[in-house]
Amino acid sequence: MAEEVSQRSVKRSLASIVLGFEIVVVLLAALVIFGLGALPAWLALGGGALLCLAMVAVIGLLGPGWSYYAGWGIQAIVLATGFLNPTMFFVGAMFAAMWTYCMVVGTRIDNQKESS
Repeated sequence: MAEEVSQRSVKRSLASIVLGFEIVVVLLAALVIFGLGALPAWLALGGGALLCLAMVAVIGLLGPGWSYYAGWGIQAIVLATGFLNPTMFFVGAMFAAMWTYCMVVGTRIDNQKESS
């Protein structure tokens, strides 16, 4: 009797890695924005915490097609934080580029695995 090994999607794995690293960066960015006084404390720290919780939720829900669109939304929000601290335009663009790369390459690898 052979055991079936459930294979996890490469796209899903790559997406969770990007979002996982992004959580740390967003948490640190929220602390910087709080420290610079760009926003009131409750908004800087609360907004950062809310964005981190949204990323954790998306990581947990990755799989259905809509969850990847939620990831795109998160990338747009992180990029938009550049209006609070211009350095975040660069950081957001880097994570958006990584997200794009992971979506393209992950989908390609998953399609190759299915066809073989």
